[in-house]
Amino acid sequence: MASRAAGDLRALAWSLRALAWAHRSRWDHGTADRLLAEALRLGRRSGDGLLVVHVRMTRHAVRQEMGRAAAARRDLDAALEALVDAPEGEERSLAAARIRMQQATSDANAGRMERAEPRLRELARDPWLTDTDRYKLLNNLGFVIAHRGAYDEALEWVEQAVEVAARLGPAALAPVLQSRAWIRVQSGRLALGLRDFDEAARVYADAGLPLGEYYAEYADTMADLRLLPEASTAARRAVEEFEAAHVPFMGAEARLRLAQISLLEGDLEAARVTAETAVAALDRQRRGAWRDRALLVGVEARRLAGEATATELAAVRRAAARLERGGNLPGAVQAHLVAGRLAMAEDRREVALTELGRAGRLASGGAVLVRVRGRLAVALAARVADRHTDVLAACRAGLRDLAGHRASLPTMELRALASGHGAELGELGLGVVLRQSSPARVLEWMERTRAAALLTRVPAEPTTSPRARDRRQRLASGFDTTTRAGATAEVVADVEEQVRERASSWTRDVVQDERGVERAQVFGLGPLRDALGDRVLVEYGRHGGRLVAVVVRRSRSRVVELGQEAEVDDQLRALFFALRRLANPRASASSDAARASADLRVDELHRMLVAPLGLRPDDELVVVPAGLLHGVPWSALHEGPVAMAPSATLWARTAEAATVRDGGTVLVAGPELDGAREEVDALAALHPAATVLGPQESTAEVVLGALAEADLGHLACHGALRADNPMFSSLALADGPVTVQELHAAGAAPRRLVLASCHGGADVAYAGGEVLGLVSAMLAQGTQGVVASIAAIPDVEAVDLMVGLHRRLRSGDTLAHALHAARAGIDRQTPGGYVNWCTFGAHGAA
Repeated sequence: MASRAAGDLRALAWSLRALAWAHRSRWDHGTADRLLAEALRLGRRSGDGLLVVHVRMTRHAVRQEMGRAAAARRDLDAALEALVDAPEGEERSLAAARIRMQQATSDANAGRMERAEPRLRELARDPWLTDTDRYKLLNNLGFVIAHRGAYDEALEWVEQAVEVAARLGPAALAPVLQSRAWIRVQSGRLALGLRDFDEAARVYADAGLPLGEYYAEYADTMADLRLLPEASTAARRAVEEFEAAHVPFMGAEARLRLAQISLLEGDLEAARVTAETAVAALDRQRRGAWRDRALLVGVEARRLAGEATATELAAVRRAAARLERGGNLPGAVQAHLVAGRLAMAEDRREVALTELGRAGRLASGGAVLVRVRGRLAVALAARVADRHTDVLAACRAGLRDLAGHRASLPTMELRALASGHGAELGELGLGVVLRQSSPARVLEWMERTRAAALLTRVPAEPTTSPRARDRRQRLASGFDTTTRAGATAEVVADVEEQVRERASSWTRDVVQDERGVERAQVFGLGPLRDALGDRVLVEYGRHGGRLVAVVVRRSRSRVVELGQEAEVDDQLRALFFALRRLANPRASASSDAARASADLRVDELHRMLVAPLGLRPDDELVVVPAGLLHGVPWSALHEGPVAMAPSATLWARTAEAATVRDGGTVLVAGPELDGAREEVDALAALHPAATVLGPQESTAEVVLGALAEADLGHLACHGALRADNPMFSSLALADGPVTVQELHAAGAAPRRLVLASCHGGADVAYAGGEVLGLVSAMLAQGTQGVVASIAAIPDVEAVDLMVGLHRRLRSGDTLAHALHAARAGIDRQTPGGYVNWCTFGAHGAA
């Protein structure tokens, strides 16, 4: 009877342990802990030492995830003690291996990678491990190796883990796919990594498992790609899931990720508060390496806010040393970089040189984005030492590293965002060449960091593909067809289909890129002057909050120092407020005040940006803006013809000789737009042989197909601006919206294009000298000239302007000259006429 009772106790204890692990898998750690306490009590009563060992080990894992670090260690120590009295045999050997594996995993979780890796490597040869143990061990080993930057070897171990986990089912496979996804992205295998993330999400759903860990690592990936809204959303979801499940162990890691992303977004207060919360939690959990990483975020947020103190330098230096000893390469590089910046701020030259130099040396063996941070550290060290040549060399090397990374990315959006990793390198280099006072060197440096993402052409997706047609039908439900002027909703809501389409492009297009892309070469000053002819190039730059311009004529060039960028921003905000009032037909009562304000702002912008350049009134300008200057109405600031471009190199590409396209002229009237049909009919009288597509015929497939071969295209249709995501700004056609992303992917690039729609020219500037939007996408795909407006436009007056523009195009003018002449015929005394005179601009050379 006693034996049978003991057997019943053992069976019940094993059952409770299994049930507890099931609750833990669903993050019900409180129930799991209570069940394990009961299982331990029953195990002791049964006298089964090995049962007690296994219950203790399970409770160690549960309590560690609950953030009860001391209690978890006590369980593991007690398991080791109980193992001494267990009988020899296979089960004892297996239990011993599992305890060693948990010790190694605890080291890894605490950031002690240098201790975890050899333990895990030794255990990988252990013959007693089951498949359940082995996939976890292989996964953890791969993750530890990846943290020191050895991604190829890490992937070899994780591939073995995937093979084993696949035999065990979705609950085992999901976290391993997630690990492989993270490592692949870190190693530069973006498309494969994002596909793994997609697959992991599906497997998690199939298994009914929580997604907190998935969100946390997905946030890392989105942050590295500088997709910060996506990164922030994923990190917040991770924090919410862990908090709801009362899992502070992983919740602290998620808070660290959220703090890092807040820092990247420029929300310094949120970064500081979130980082301090993470530091406190990780301190309680005695996870030193993770605590050090959170400490760095808080200190960096305070430094950028001007609130860092001298005492923090010593703390950061200690953290850097610990992270380096622990084998955390990215963390150590960042820590030494932060320490170097703090030392620079405190004017501690030798300390700054030591810390920045160490960051540079450590980073040389890391992944590309770690190397870029290392190049930045080297450049900063050279600046501290007044070695200007070395500053430029480090900046060039970092930008070369970044260029290789950028070229591997599958979409124009990701390439543009990636340039943000090099923004500080670009500004450091510009500061050096400005001191040298050489216009050629300043221009060359500006071009090195200007619109690089647009200089890669990718193969087009056929407009007739089933995927393209299906995508347009689904996107149609998210488009808000508002009038061109007086619009109440200038931003389209982000529908789920747009999110899915955008994400799918990250994995799809890279395959096309690998088959071959065309990259333009940056033009030198000599070839650029040849392309300009009698035109004058004005390229603007930003340095230390101030603006600078390079003015290039056929015979000479010069650098002109301008004023504060913030002052221009103030004038632009006031100007666009006035223009919105003038464009709104319901605001006639206040139009006089709005017009006076707009005139004042235009005059002020001319004084700040154009007057100091010493231009002649009739000079034909090519303007290359920087940052917020992309939103300036340049045609209104200068009396002569003006064309704009994202970079001088891209403009020169549009100036290359091109034959007239066989497709002739295509005139398109979009649906539900007052005056669109009238406009197109008036233009058809000027172009008798034109292809005319009315509101019913202007489906996306027909329009994109016609534009692809057109010499001149004209689109009179609704436009919707997505300032938060310009690749999903869109134009309304008969069967729904066509987004910038779709236009770019389809390669529908007529030689010249007129966009008679709201905000068609309102491209959005990004860090690192990039710009995204409809105009830049068309120029990147080969269109040589575009006319578009940077604001909402009135209907009737737009028709008159468009007729005047096309009349001059028929006589052989370039778009810049044609627009200049057409604007001269506008009645600027009417509110609508003034808006069109002010906001339409030409882009490119055609």
